[in-house]
Amino acid sequence: MNIGPWLIGIVGGSGSGKTSVAKALFQKLKEEGVSPTLLDLDAYYNPKEVNKNKFAPDPINYDHPKALDVELMANHLSQLKLGQAIQKPLYDFTVSDRKGWDAPMSAKEVVILEGLLLFALPEIRSQLDVKVFVDTDPDIRLIRRLNRDMNERKRTFDSVIRQYEFSVRPMHLEFVEPSKRWADIIIPVGVENVTALDMLFHHVLARIKK
Repeated sequence: MNIGPWLIGIVGGSGSGKTSVAKALFQKLKEEGVSPTLLDLDAYYNPKEVNKNKFAPDPINYDHPKALDVELMANHLSQLKLGQAIQKPLYDFTVSDRKGWDAPMSAKEVVILEGLLLFALPEIRSQLDVKVFVDTDPDIRLIRRLNRDMNERKRTFDSVIRQYEFSVRPMHLEFVEPSKRWADIIIPVGVENVTALDMLFHHVLARIKK
């Protein structure tokens, strides 16, 4: 018998499709009567003023582990594993700041986490029961990031490209890509890889129904 929910970490570069994989797995598990919980690392960015102080005098680098409230997320994962409720932060990407706290949430069977740096953070990685890396070509990732940031986060084309050159690509090479060595499962392309997604789904389903 499992003690507490099973924690699944899904990592990949920005625009790799990790969010789509997480949502697809979430939906497939729900259809089987499982009660999954979704949690994203992006919600755990530090408040803007905290990050300004951390990175001063340089611009805030949102792709660096220092921009994240790692202690809070690690504590939240520990609480979820103990069956306790948490209130995750609410983060507003249009102003790059924390805007409050979500409603209390708990987890019964499985928690699906997704984020760039989950495997690069020992405090988080050590709590994961299965680690999945979504491996997608850089050009596809950049196009997806442009579409997302311009349409959903109201960014300009130039600002997205500047951030990609300043932090996204260098931090991917320094932190994200090397963390692939921690993965238990690698999914090429992303959610379009139906075979890999089905294998992951059946593995998780079999494990939590033991």
